[in-house]
Amino acid sequence: MNDGRQAIIYCSHQTVTQLLFKDVKNAADLRKNAIAGEIIGALINPSVVVDPFQVLVATNKALHLQKAGKMKTRSLYSEIIFNLSPTNNISEAFKNFGISDSDSAVQVVLVHADVERNNMDDILSKVDGQQIPVDHISSLSNIAKIKKLYKVTPQEELCGSLLDAVICRMATKDVL
Repeated sequence: MNDGRQAIIYCSHQTVTQLLFKDVKNAADLRKNAIAGEIIGALINPSVVVDPFQVLVATNKALHLQKAGKMKTRSLYSEIIFNLSPTNNISEAFKNFGISDSDSAVQVVLVHADVERNNMDDILSKVDGQQIPVDHISSLSNIAKIKKLYKVTPQEELCGSLLDAVICRMATKDVL
């Protein structure tokens, strides 16, 4: 099954693939493999993601920063996780947006050339869980936690969506 969503980032001629898994039984192993560099991808906690577009925005920003040589973290995939955060604290970003050993769901983000598929097959073989369409991420989202992380006020929700507020926080964290 490949229900991953793909988008092409034109400035870098790269494809971004998002995969979503639930009922994951080996989150601890996945996390250890990612830290050891054995998994080439961003492993994100989907409970703090409102919509796949949020991850695409973080990925696009990471690719632009990589191209400009201005990343704040060591790799493209850690930069994606960092860019999801509303703050400039890298360790806090990993704590809130990366996966933990006890997580039962994981969103995987891969950046690759159009023709590459090896990394996706590698990820699919390593995750012990059920792959679901990435469009179903809202079923795994913890709205209360998202509102708290991004400090979304009730007044703000009256004039826009939660996704609007989240994207705004992600985009302006470098300016404020």
